[in-house]
Amino acid sequence: MTETAPVELLVCTTCRRGLPVEDDAQRPGALLHKALEQADLPDGVTLKAVECLSNCDQGCSIVLRGPGRWTFVYENLNETDHVDVIVDGATKYLATEDGLVKWRERPEHFRKNCASRIPPIGA
Repeated sequence: MTETAPVELLVCTTCRRGLPVEDDAQRPGALLHKALEQADLPDGVTLKAVECLSNCDQGCSIVLRGPGRWTFVYENLNETDHVDVIVDGATKYLATEDGLVKWRERPEHFRKNCASRIPPIGA
């Protein structure tokens, strides 16, 4: 088996998910990042906090990206219901060479809530 290239899981920590939240540490995006820090992400997936992904009206957003892979932006996520979905999706993404998980193999939430897919640099 060949070793897969590393993958980054970016989480928008400034997301308020449309809620009037004043405490930055309690923003839904920050709470999602904190929950993912405690989750069982596979080796090869690096979790990174990022500021605004400019998808503010669509719930919490994440990005899956890696060298030579398609990049995906997923939306309408929350810090309680979707941690396992994100881990499952990241695991399947990591297992691909190009980032293209077969549509039917993607978690259902990912199938219905893909905000964008971006080709690899040089494609």
